[in-house]
Amino acid sequence: RYLARAEELTATDTEDSSLNYGVVVDCGSSGSRVFVYFWPPHNGNPHDLLDIKQMRDRSSRPVVKKIKPGISVTAAAPEQATPYLRPLLRFAAAHVPARKHKETPLYILCTAGMRLLPERQQAAILEDLVRNVPLEFDFLFSKSHAEVISGKQEGVYAWIGINFVLGRFDHEDEEDAVVTVALGDQGKPLVRKRTVGILDMGGASLQIAYEVPDSGALSAPQQEEAAKSLLAEFNLGCDVQHTGHMYRVYVNTFLGFGGNFARQRYEERVLNQTYVHNRLHSQQTGLSPKMPFLDPCLPVGLEDTVTRGGQTLYVRGRGDWQACAKLLQPLLAGSNGSQASLVGTYKAPIDFSNSEFYGFSEFFYCTEDVLRLGGQYSAPTFTSAAQEYCSQRWEVLTQRFRGGLYSAHADQHRLKYQCFKSAWMYQVLHEGFQFPLDYPSLRTAQLVYDREVQWTLGAILYKTRFLPLRDLRQESIRQAHASWLRLSFVYNHYLFFACILVVALAIVLYLLRLRRIHRRQPRSAQHALLWLDTVVVPLGQGNVP
Repeated sequence: RYLARAEELTATDTEDSSLNYGVVVDCGSSGSRVFVYFWPPHNGNPHDLLDIKQMRDRSSRPVVKKIKPGISVTAAAPEQATPYLRPLLRFAAAHVPARKHKETPLYILCTAGMRLLPERQQAAILEDLVRNVPLEFDFLFSKSHAEVISGKQEGVYAWIGINFVLGRFDHEDEEDAVVTVALGDQGKPLVRKRTVGILDMGGASLQIAYEVPDSGALSAPQQEEAAKSLLAEFNLGCDVQHTGHMYRVYVNTFLGFGGNFARQRYEERVLNQTYVHNRLHSQQTGLSPKMPFLDPCLPVGLEDTVTRGGQTLYVRGRGDWQACAKLLQPLLAGSNGSQASLVGTYKAPIDFSNSEFYGFSEFFYCTEDVLRLGGQYSAPTFTSAAQEYCSQRWEVLTQRFRGGLYSAHADQHRLKYQCFKSAWMYQVLHEGFQFPLDYPSLRTAQLVYDREVQWTLGAILYKTRFLPLRDLRQESIRQAHASWLRLSFVYNHYLFFACILVVALAIVLYLLRLRRIHRRQPRSAQHALLWLDTVVVPLGQGNVP
C-alpha cells in the first residue's frame, strides 16, 4: 500500500499506451483550474473501482493550472467562454498524449460563481462551450460533460475523493474498522469498511458530509421529508446489480458560517448591541479610542475599529476565550439575512461510537498555524491552548511571530483573529454539530498522504464509474473469442483427421478394386484364346488345298 502511494508521486509514464486519461475543469467563483488524471486498465474485478491518480509531469509535479478570475466574468459575453478556458484546455492537451485525445473524457464543472448567475446566463455559457470546444480540441466532450453542479454534488464529490485516497472503498482490505450498512429493500445488511466524514470550513461557508449507514434512522415522516434534499444515494460500482458500493451520504452547506463571514456577523452584532446599550444607558462605550468596547475575542491590548453603515466602533481586546465562546453561541442560529441554522437544520444521526471525521481548511488552520495541534483532535487540549493564546498580550504574540515560533503559513491576520476563530470552530463542532467533548476520531488535516485532495477527483471517479464495464465486456469478448478459437482448433483437427481417414479409405478401396480387376483380366484372356482356337483353326483348315 505504501509503495503504491510513493509511486503516485512519480512522473506519469506517457509512453505506456495502456494508460487512460481524463480532464476535469473546476470553474470556481474566483478562478478556474484544470486537473489531468490517469488510470491503468481495470483489473477485471467488477467489485473494484478504477485506480485513478492525478497526472504528474516529468518533474513529478501535479499537472494542474489555474487562471483568474472566474468564468462568471463571461456572463455578459457568453461567446467568450471558450476563449476564457482555452489556456487551460491547451495546457491539458499538451500533457495528454495526442494519440489518446479522442478517448480522453473532458468534464467542465462549474460551482458557486456560476450558481449565482441567472439560469439564462448559465445556459448561454454552457452552450458556447458545448458548441465551440469540440471545434478546437479532440477530447471526448458532449453536452452532458458541461454543467453547473450544486453544493450537494460538490460535497458528495469531495467525500468520494477523500475516501478513495484513504482506501475506504477497498473492501477486501480488512485492516480498518467496519460498519454495518442497511440496504433497505435491496438485500440483507452489508458489512464493509467504514468510511470517513468530512468537515470543511472556508471563509464564507461551512460544509459537512458523512455516510448514513442505517436507513432506519430516517423512519419518521418528518425526517424523511427533510432528508430528501440533504441525502444523496448513489452506486459507485460499475454494475448496478452489485450493492457493495451503494452509499447513502448526508451533505449540507451552511452559507455565512465560514470563519471570515462569522467574524463579520459577530462585529455587526456587537456594534448594534453596543449602540443600543449606549442609547438606553446614556453611555459612550466604543465611541472613542479612550472608551473602547472590550472585545473578549481579540488578544489582550489589540486595538481595532469596526465600521458598518457609517457607524464606527472602537474596540480593544481583552482575551477571554470562554466569554468569547459564549458570545458566539447565538450566531449558530443564523441571522435575519440567512435561513441557515446549525441548531435548527435537520442533521442525519451520527454514530459517534463508530465513526471517523477529517476536518479541512479552517479546522486545520485553527489547530495548526498558531497552536501547532494539527492532526488528532482533543477538545480539552485544544481548549487549554486556545485559552492560553487568547490571554497573551498582543505585543507578546507579535514578538513570538517575528521569532518564527508559529507555522510558516501564519500571518498577521491569523494572529489577530485566531482567538475568535478557535472559539467559533469549537462552537460549530460541539454545539452546532453536537460532537462529544471526548470524541476521539477527528483529525484535522491539509494534506492526505502528503497530497491535497480536490473534489474533482471524486467527480471523475463518479463520472467514469461505468467505464470498467467496457473493459470487462472487451475481456469477456476476448475470452469468448479465445474459447471459440480453441474449440475451433480442436474441431478443425478432428475434421482434418476425418478427411484424411476418408481419403485413405477411398484409396484403399480403389486399390482393392484395381487388384480385383487385374485378377479378372488373365481369365478373360484364356477364354479368348480358347475361343480363337476353336473358331480360327478350323477355318484355316478349310482353306488348305
